[in-house]
Amino acid sequence: LYVFGFFFFPDELSLCAGNLQLDSRRREFASSGNRKLYFDTHALVCVLEENGFTTQQAEVIVSALMKIMEANMDIIYKDMVTKMQQEITLQQIMSQIANVKKDMIILEKSEFSALRSENEKIKLELHRLKQQVTDEVIKVRTDTKLDFNLEKSRVKELYSLNERKLLEIKTEMVSLHAQQDRAVTQTDRKIDTEVAGLKTMLESHKLDNIKYLAVFRSVFTCLTVALGFYRLWI
Repeated sequence: LYVFGFFFFPDELSLCAGNLQLDSRRREFASSGNRKLYFDTHALVCVLEENGFTTQQAEVIVSALMKIMEANMDIIYKDMVTKMQQEITLQQIMSQIANVKKDMIILEKSEFSALRSENEKIKLELHRLKQQVTDEVIKVRTDTKLDFNLEKSRVKELYSLNERKLLEIKTEMVSLHAQQDRAVTQTDRKIDTEVAGLKTMLESHKLDNIKYLAVFRSVFTCLTVALGFYRLWI
């Protein structure tokens, strides 16, 4: 006989039927570890009787199914925990979480204190650097202002010196122009005097030449007259 994936023999069913007594109500079977399995065996017996089984055969089949189910439940419960064990484990986990949280809070406080002290150190260092930079800026500004004033004074002195030099050069140029004008005037006067002397000399030479020409003409005239008389005489 094959029922629900299992084979049952008629002899075994007849031997076990005398030892089983099933009620018409829902029965309660106790399993290992105080676990209880609730199953309506009477309804299953009725279903088997309706399908051609006798009462004893149906009771044997139901009993075998109950044993198989109890064995399967034992196998399943081996890998499972009870609610009490789950609550104990949960309490242990929550206790560990609380301890970890306390450790984290303590660590956070210590880290916060370390960070705050480090932040204070950084603030002091920044303040020192800021003061140092401010001092350096003031020093550079003062040095720059002093250098600017010195350079300004030097430029003013150079400007005054250049002005004096330009004035001296201008005075020298005016003096040179005056000297040149005087020299040119004197040269013009000398030239005029020389020209006048040369003119006078030329006039005197002209007069001398005229005198010489007059004398020569007189001598030539005399010679001509003498030659005329000589020709007439001959």
